[in-house]
Amino acid sequence: MQLSLGWHSWWRRIWLKAMNSTLVSINRPESELLVTCALVCEDPEREARITALLQKGIDWTYLLWAAHRHGMTPLLYRHLDATCPKAVPRATLDQLRNHFQENARHNVMSTGQLFKLLDLFGAHEVPVIPYKGPTLAAFAYGNLALREFIDLDVLVRKQDVPRANELLISLGYRRYDPEGDSVQELTRAQEDALLYFWKEYNYVHPDLGIMVELHWAIIERDYALRLDPEELWGRLKQISLGGRPVLTLSQEDLLLILCIHGCHHLWERLSWICDVAQLIHRHNEEIDWQQLIEQARRLGSERMLFLGLYLASDLLGATLPKEVLQRVEADPVVKALAKQMRGWLFREHGSSQPLFKDKIFQLRLRERQQDKILLGFHMVMTPSIADLTLLSLPRALFPLYYMLRPIRMIRTLGWRLLERFT
Repeated sequence: MQLSLGWHSWWRRIWLKAMNSTLVSINRPESELLVTCALVCEDPEREARITALLQKGIDWTYLLWAAHRHGMTPLLYRHLDATCPKAVPRATLDQLRNHFQENARHNVMSTGQLFKLLDLFGAHEVPVIPYKGPTLAAFAYGNLALREFIDLDVLVRKQDVPRANELLISLGYRRYDPEGDSVQELTRAQEDALLYFWKEYNYVHPDLGIMVELHWAIIERDYALRLDPEELWGRLKQISLGGRPVLTLSQEDLLLILCIHGCHHLWERLSWICDVAQLIHRHNEEIDWQQLIEQARRLGSERMLFLGLYLASDLLGATLPKEVLQRVEADPVVKALAKQMRGWLFREHGSSQPLFKDKIFQLRLRERQQDKILLGFHMVMTPSIADLTLLSLPRALFPLYYMLRPIRMIRTLGWRLLERFT
C-alpha cells in the first residue's frame, strides 16, 4: 500500500533521534511552546510568550518529535512563522513548512474524496453523516490546513452498511483490519456479529492511501455507554466545507463525542484537547450548554464531558460560561483526573505506567455505580474481532461470544506461562 503522505519517512527519522532525549514535562520549554501554540486565535500575550520561550533554548529535534506525536505540527508552524520565524533554525523552519504544505495537500485531496463519497451515497439514497476529519477542521478551526487527520469518518444507519460497503468498494476502497493486513472472507453470521458487537469497518484506497472509517455506531460496545446513533440524525448542522454545504453533527453532539473519545483514549494527544478548545472558542455562543450537560448526564458521561471541558479550560485557556465552569470545577474527581492526565500527556519517554492504569481510569470516569459494573463486565467479556471471526454463530446464540472471550484469554495466558517456565 502506497501512502501519499510524503513526510512519513522523515518523521520516522525525527522520532528515532528523539528516542535518546530526556522527555517530557510541562515545565520543559518545548512542551510549554506546544501548549502555547494550541489555539488558532491571534493574541499579543501568546505571541510574547512564544518569543520568551524561544529564548530559553529549544531542543528542536525533541520539539519536532513532540509536535508530531501530539498532532500539533500545523499549528506550531503557523505560530512560529507568524510570530518570530528568524528565531527558528532555517532547516527546522523549512521542515515544518514542508510538513504543513504536505498536510494541506493531503487534506484537500481527502476532502475531494469525501465529496465523491457523499455524491455516490446520495445518488444511491444512502444517508451519510461525515464527522471529524475535514468537517471538524472546517467547523472548529476554520481552515483545512490547520488540523492533521488520516482517515475520513462517516456514519450510516446500520441497515445501510451492506450497501455502503458495496459503494466504497466501487470507488476502489478495500476492507482491512487495523491490526492486520487484510480482512478474511466472513460468513453472513460473522458479518451480523460484527455489526452487533462492533461499530465500524475500515477501508483503504491502495492507490491514494486514503482511509475511510464506516461507522454505524459512535462508541464501542465494550465502552458500556449507550449513545443511540439515531438521535444524532435529528440534530444535524449544515456547515460550509470547501465552499460546499455539508451536513454534520451539531456542535453539542460533536463536543460530547470529542470528550468521550478523548477519555476513551486517555487524552494522550494534545490535539484532542485542542479540538475541544477550538470548538468552544469558535462556537461558544451557539452551544446549548444546558442541553449538552443534560444529554451527558442522561448517558452517564457527565464526568467525561466535564474532564474534557476542564482540560480545555485549564490547559489551553478555553473560555467556558461561568455557570458551566462552576459545575465542572465542583467535581473533585474531575480535578484529580485532569492532574493525572497532564502527567501522562507530558510524561517522560520510557517511564513506566501503573498496571491497568487505563482500566482504573475508565472506572473512575463513571459517576454511576451501575455503569461501573457494566463497564467492568465488558472489559473482560466483550469479544474482540478475532473472537467474532473464530466462530460463526447464529444471532440467537450471540451471547455465547461472551463466554468465548475469557476462555481465549485464559488459554493465551496459560500458553505464555507454560512457555515461560519450560
